[in-house]
Amino acid sequence: MQDLKVVLVQRELIWESPERNRAQISQELAQHAESQDLIVLPEMFTTGFSMNALANAEPPGGDTEQWMLQQARHLDCAITGSIAVREDKKVFNRMLFATPETLHYYDKRHLFRMAGEHKRYQSGDRRVVINWRGWGILLQVCYDLRFPVFSRNREDYDLALFVANWPAARRMHWRQLLVARAIENLACVVGVNRIGSDANGLDYSGDSMAVSADGELLLDLQDEATTRSVTLDAKALEAYRQRFPAHADADQFQLE
Repeated sequence: MQDLKVVLVQRELIWESPERNRAQISQELAQHAESQDLIVLPEMFTTGFSMNALANAEPPGGDTEQWMLQQARHLDCAITGSIAVREDKKVFNRMLFATPETLHYYDKRHLFRMAGEHKRYQSGDRRVVINWRGWGILLQVCYDLRFPVFSRNREDYDLALFVANWPAARRMHWRQLLVARAIENLACVVGVNRIGSDANGLDYSGDSMAVSADGELLLDLQDEATTRSVTLDAKALEAYRQRFPAHADADQFQLE
């Protein structure tokens, strides 16, 4: 493993306006074009957390997928975030992970029923770990953060990514759970949330964070509209796992 430089993009989102959101994010990334390995955008970064699923959904290979691949090639890194994708007459809250060579995806497993997401979107049925520049990376979306069994490390990932539209009213939950997922899984965690308000009147406090495997806050964006980078130390992660091998005593289980 090598160190991994991760860029967290915490910003307001323009409601249901993919082209404008992509344009503004492109401008933001152009100002941070120095060498990086991974760029993390929020959940539903082209529209905000909209339940107008059919109206907002793009087909596989659509404009946002192509934009992400172009950004990945131009910046020689990976870029990830979720959008609505329509496939086989179903709409998924799909987390895309674009590299210069290819595109991977994870469909959100746990749909936020308190907003009716489970009525508008189809739940995903697979857990996804990507290997990128020597790191195993688990892909997760927002509400998934509350379900530790699904995100449990099976000694197959080094970094868990959570992209979100997590309201300010529950910011304490977001912050505490990100740290908990890092500690219990002996893995680094990066969570990227949006800020501002949406068309439903919900406020978002951001609180995008990077956390080391022992629970140390490496980066905390709080409520600032900003794009910041953090370097995840591969040797420090390996040394901590050797020094505190709690994974050796983990319970065995299977997901149904």
